Amino acid sequence: MLVRLVATGRTTGGAVSGSRIFRIPMRTRFRGQTAREGVLIHGPAGWGEFSPFPEYGPRECARWLACAREAAFDGWPAPLRGAVPVNTTVPAVSAERAFELVRQAACGTAKVKVAEHGQTLADDLARVEAVRDALGPAGRLRVDANGAWDVPTAVRTLRQLGRFDLEYAEQPCATLDELAQVRRQVTMPIAADESIRRAEDPLKVRAAEAADIAVIKVQPLGGVRAALRVVEACGLPAVVSSAVETSVGLAAGLALAAALPELPYACGLGTMSLLSGDVVADPLVPVDGMIAVRRPPVDEQALALVEIDSPAWLSRMQEAAL
Repeated sequence: MLVRLVATGRTTGGAVSGSRIFRIPMRTRFRGQTAREGVLIHGPAGWGEFSPFPEYGPRECARWLACAREAAFDGWPAPLRGAVPVNTTVPAVSAERAFELVRQAACGTAKVKVAEHGQTLADDLARVEAVRDALGPAGRLRVDANGAWDVPTAVRTLRQLGRFDLEYAEQPCATLDELAQVRRQVTMPIAADESIRRAEDPLKVRAAEAADIAVIKVQPLGGVRAALRVVEACGLPAVVSSAVETSVGLAAGLALAAALPELPYACGLGTMSLLSGDVVADPLVPVDGMIAVRRPPVDEQALALVEIDSPAWLSRMQEAAL
């Protein structure tokens, strides 16, 4: 069922009317999710996406809504580059499937999910080895544990994974103190992701010497301009990553990556392959490991295939706006 509110614009409560709600099944279970849902809003600057994960409350969701409002009403800073290098993301699939995904993606960098609940170290080692084989010795390989390990497990596992020549390990443990401990005991660089989800965290990450790289996601940080301030405060090289958005949300991540003064690493924005559909006719997908910096408009035919009626999402957006 199509969802249309009265008119596009701002309301006194800060929420946005003219909202369009979507639900897109995922090709493979990712972060415990089998589908991505969210709200698209439209304003004079274009379309914005509000798609916080289910576990986020109103206070955290407010930043996601700020990002969508920036996209719809304010637009983004001028880009400093016309294309952004990206990695392909490999979910916690079998080694054989991981090999196929990397070969199909034709990117020179791959990020592999590890520490999946219900899987073993042997599963992780086999998946990472398969991805290294698919990339070849010149490819760049990184792993992401989403904070699942304790310190001894992280150190032990990363030392074993080190033989695959990892570019870095993303969020091996949950807390800053744990990240700092791991960083002192392994040779590969450590990237912080979940630890840099709140604007007050960057200086803590830097002071704790907990990471070498900052993984930056534009929606959880409140928009492109807010994320740029976080990168500056953090003082670490940045990798812009997606929250598995549609091309509307990915465009905001591309705008951030394009506006950074330096971009030493491939970004985690090549995630459209994880979704079974999109809301635009010309999705933001990598070509030869790069995505051109552009902003494809929402396509009514594409949106009609994934649009749903969900008062719960409208309520969630209203709560975030309070």
